[in-house]
Amino acid sequence: MPWMPAAATALDPIFKVLADPTRRAVVAHLCRGPASVSELARPFDMALPSFMQHLKQLEAAGLARSTKQGRVRTYTLQPTRLRAAETWLTEQRRLWEARLDQLDAYVNAMKHDPEEPPR
Repeated sequence: MPWMPAAATALDPIFKVLADPTRRAVVAHLCRGPASVSELARPFDMALPSFMQHLKQLEAAGLARSTKQGRVRTYTLQPTRLRAAETWLTEQRRLWEARLDQLDAYVNAMKHDPEEPPR
């Protein structure tokens, strides 16, 4: 495996958790505000214990936090972890946009003078 900076490997759990469509839907729901387990589970056709595993994975990755008041467990989004993933994705976009700009400049230069390669 190639060397990866610690900041990049710290993102692995976030992307692993977000790879699942159920967990992405829960994150999208939590973007609108805190929600109880039953509220979060309502749209999904699965047993509650199975759904709770998704919530536990979101919590383990630091994307959500739960609190319990009486018999109601409420989950809230932890945006700091999402921002870390957003920052990494933004850096990747900048890198690839710069590369594509260089390629575009090269192709345009080749159109104007195909005999002399650009510098």
